[in-house]
Amino acid sequence: MQGTPYYKLQNPLYIRLQAGFSEWLRILNFEPTSQRDMPKMLAEFLEYLENQNCTHPHEIQEAHLKNYLSYLHERPNRKWGGGLSKNYIRKQLQVMKKFSSYLTESGQESFAVKIRIKGKGTNIKSILNTQEITQLYQATKDDPLGQRDKAMLALYYGCGLRKNEGLSLDVSDILMEKELVYIRKGKGHKARYVPLSGQHKTDLESYLTYGRPYLTAQKKEEALLLNVNGSRLKTAYERIQKLKVIAGIKKPVGLHTLRHSIASHLLHSGMKLEQIQRFLGHSSMESTQIYTHLKHEQV
Repeated sequence: MQGTPYYKLQNPLYIRLQAGFSEWLRILNFEPTSQRDMPKMLAEFLEYLENQNCTHPHEIQEAHLKNYLSYLHERPNRKWGGGLSKNYIRKQLQVMKKFSSYLTESGQESFAVKIRIKGKGTNIKSILNTQEITQLYQATKDDPLGQRDKAMLALYYGCGLRKNEGLSLDVSDILMEKELVYIRKGKGHKARYVPLSGQHKTDLESYLTYGRPYLTAQKKEEALLLNVNGSRLKTAYERIQKLKVIAGIKKPVGLHTLRHSIASHLLHSGMKLEQIQRFLGHSSMESTQIYTHLKHEQV
């Protein structure tokens, strides 16, 4: 967030709609950061509408949206100074679209969002090249936790999963004979199957055969990824950071870095955007197209 303060709405309808939008994001299993930030960004939009004497969603016209985006281009970044980034303004437009979808799907009067922001933008901070991916794998050990780490890399890099998609997997979701991973609760509660093959399949098989039984210590646990106590792994970020340090990688590395990296590598290998879209579970091609301008990255 770029210095977005807490906005105090006055319109009772907008207050109710913001709360409903927040609950809608939660029910559809949006990323925790989206659940946290999108309602705040919506509040800024709704406050702007209040100041324009636009008191109901059905009154929202394209002019309101264009004027709001113009206002954002002029508004200073309250946290860092200077102006707002294009990525932040794109996110605001995305929030308006999501708010429109929420209204429509909940049977309320809505509005159309047809405007688009020209140019390309992305929140991608870094992409690992294939050598750096190899270094991450080499940083893992051969003990049970190391086998778990390889399985984690297989899921987040090899299968391109989102953070919560990987952490919520159960053993039953790994369909070895079909060479598939079943994602029960993807973004927007959309289920999908992700292919699993090659070394990624081998690493998961090794973890399930040797590493995971050691971690469970005969405890009954459905979760696939386990912590040292044999319970469901709640976060994988710290482990990725340890592997990054051991591997000597200087770039920012998180779970989404692995997802972005495999998408970029698949594009370089010649996979079509439509296939990458299905692989990543993107609902629109627009989300996948951000990788087309990353082809200059060294892989």
